[in-house]
Amino acid sequence: MHLEPPSRIAILGAGPCGLETGLYARYLGYQTTIYEQGEIAQAVHGWGHVRMFSPFHMNRSPLGLAAIQAQNPDATPPHDEELLTGNEWRERYLLPLAASDLLKDHIRRDTQVLSVGKQTLSKADAPASSDRGNEPFRILIRDRQGQESTEFAEAVIDTTGVWGQTNCLGPGGAPAIGERHHAEAIDYRLPDFLGTDRERFANRRTLVIGSGFSAATNVLALADLANTARQTSIAWCTRRATIAGAGPLLEITDDKLHERARLTRAVNRLVDAPDSPVQHWPATWVEAVEYDSAQQRWSVSFGGSRQGNESFDRILANVGFRPDRDLYRELQIHECYATEGPIKLAATLLGQESTDCLTISGAGPQSLVSPEPNFYILGTKSYGRNSQFLIAAGLVQIRDLFTLIGDRDDLDLYESVTLG
Repeated sequence: MHLEPPSRIAILGAGPCGLETGLYARYLGYQTTIYEQGEIAQAVHGWGHVRMFSPFHMNRSPLGLAAIQAQNPDATPPHDEELLTGNEWRERYLLPLAASDLLKDHIRRDTQVLSVGKQTLSKADAPASSDRGNEPFRILIRDRQGQESTEFAEAVIDTTGVWGQTNCLGPGGAPAIGERHHAEAIDYRLPDFLGTDRERFANRRTLVIGSGFSAATNVLALADLANTARQTSIAWCTRRATIAGAGPLLEITDDKLHERARLTRAVNRLVDAPDSPVQHWPATWVEAVEYDSAQQRWSVSFGGSRQGNESFDRILANVGFRPDRDLYRELQIHECYATEGPIKLAATLLGQESTDCLTISGAGPQSLVSPEPNFYILGTKSYGRNSQFLIAAGLVQIRDLFTLIGDRDDLDLYESVTLG
């Protein structure tokens, strides 16, 4: 739905896509506020020790580089082909971008958005009617002192991501017996085994659950730790059975992301090595977990090809993430029953057979439209439980979105954005 500057645009989340969206809106003259409940790119900092698969040119925009250069003419950005760690990307690009003149006074840190709704319209009122766009959004926020208040905007763009909401590790994605009770003792993300988390994992027995790249990253890092902490051992449990002649991580033919290809080959070789510290248990799932806090030991019950009980010191559950939908529960958002992402985009993604995020194509501006006028979901959250999102795809979304908001099909502030 068309909005003329300086209409108010509220952006939820100051991660990579939130910053880039805010920058685009500011260039076009919109009154822009970015609400961030923590610190700038806080989720990126959470995996900051991990090296990215994609080169820098896929993780920045021409507008971002221009904004940083205008702020500091002596700034030297990373080389376009450089593979950065999360912390390097944050320190060398995202934080300077947030500090640029166009953004620095428009980011509200330590401000949590609790709910987005309408002042006089309930969820059930005027279903799928454009008339809902005539009333601004009511945004309930909580500041760092715990005080709640409301603010208003003509458009809301949710870029809060999925990092804060993990999936469950049990059969079929449901919680395992005991998982919810002991969730605080389970690691669901990417510990820094060779740095701040070394002592928690060195010379310990760790169970890794998951069949994706996060699990493979953790398995390789733990194996590196075992080179110096010789009593370190790893059991890697994957629900998927292995294909004859293939390893636990399926290789992508002619993979253009060379770091991803390297990781795939390395972890598949590792599980087959005769002296490997890793045991791979395919077609196996976790039925129940029980934690003895005094002994700091887990008892885990397995189903599938390796039924029985085993003991571990640590559990790493790399089982993916899901969107937090409570923010917009009172709005008319049509969601996919499989991924919990916006239905139009989800239908496009589910209709593509490729498992390579480089070859996943978007569906154009209309895929971003929901029944709620001027409410949009961008970034990783727009993919729901689908883990194939790339920042380059998010930049395409931003460009497409403002052709809708600006009502100009040819509006493109980017020189070019490609997925490879």
